[in-house]
Amino acid sequence: MSYFPLPNDLLRVGDATPFALHDQAGQLLMPRGTLIATEAQLALLLARGVFVLEQDREALNRAINHKLDAMVRGNALIGRIAQARPDRFGFESAEMKRLENPVEAWSRLQLRLASLLRDPAQAGFHTQLQAEAQHLLALTDADPDMALLLLVHGAMQEVREYSVTHAMLVAVVCELAGRQVGAWPAEWLASLRGAALTMNIGMTQLQDQLAAQETPPTPEQHAAIQDHGPRGADLLRRAGIEDALWLAAVAQHHGMPPGPLADLPPAGQLARLIQRADVFTARLSRRKTRAALPAGAPVGADTKAIYLDENRQPDEAGAAIIQAIGIYPPGCLVRLASGEVAIVLRRGPHVRAPRVVALANAQGLPLGEPILRNTGLPAHGVTGGVSGESLKVRIDVEALIRFG
Repeated sequence: MSYFPLPNDLLRVGDATPFALHDQAGQLLMPRGTLIATEAQLALLLARGVFVLEQDREALNRAINHKLDAMVRGNALIGRIAQARPDRFGFESAEMKRLENPVEAWSRLQLRLASLLRDPAQAGFHTQLQAEAQHLLALTDADPDMALLLLVHGAMQEVREYSVTHAMLVAVVCELAGRQVGAWPAEWLASLRGAALTMNIGMTQLQDQLAAQETPPTPEQHAAIQDHGPRGADLLRRAGIEDALWLAAVAQHHGMPPGPLADLPPAGQLARLIQRADVFTARLSRRKTRAALPAGAPVGADTKAIYLDENRQPDEAGAAIIQAIGIYPPGCLVRLASGEVAIVLRRGPHVRAPRVVALANAQGLPLGEPILRNTGLPAHGVTGGVSGESLKVRIDVEALIRFG
């Protein structure tokens, strides 16, 4: 396989990589579509030397030739023609337009994070993780409802890659909920984002195994679960993470006690929100031994709802989550007063009145075409959540995006 150098001036901070980037020996440095987040990250890439596959070089040459032709036809000056480079995002328009597709953008991020979180000892882990966290933030800010729709629906449908899907979903929920806690400084949210993404890095492979396992955890697995917070913080510290708030939140997230957030130290407050987001999203996720639980269903014998803590007292972290994403977040299935089953597309003006598209009638038969329903009307109000296993309709998320 042949590799060819990529001109340095084609890589810019704030842009996604147009091709998969390799070093001269062919080792992958960055998958295609990875955000170059900082000047330090760009400098590290250029210091190693950046190379692309032959077919990518050909795409680059085609783009340059196309621009040259346009400049000649436009009577550009000779000096400008000699310095011609493709326009920003103009290397291969069809390829780069794919990054604008939210389904593909989230899927690519998931693949990159899966590879990253499985091996925190890999070279450049810290830099790459920071870049992917920024990419997750950008995708979330671009359309928070779309982020929730894709991640919640994916968690409800698929067991494979459970650990990374769960980490991404918890990170998005924490990002949105953290903004509801008015007393938190802005810099805490960056620490929260990193901690949420890496909360289970001490048991990534075990978490995937448990999601597909048909038997209860063994004593050894249970011990690993109990210890994964401190172990994860240690792995991150050795990988170059120096953010003390991030590290402490990871170490503490599995066992934070209930109570007012103000009574907890800063790391404890972040850890408590992560813990509650972890519980809330885990029940929406499918396991080998059970279907995803319906949204709005009780979490367990000790907790009647996400906004009540383990002592059945109002919980600030849980309330922030409900305020941010609703009781029925995008991606989950609900039953309407009409008996129809619908999927939530977007949050609504009220936590109990999301924007939904009906998929099946009261008898469970698929509708000829999905139909947008107004849950603010009594006839189509949401009466409760529905398990994904009970719906025998194939959900085409990309087709549903047109409903807005």
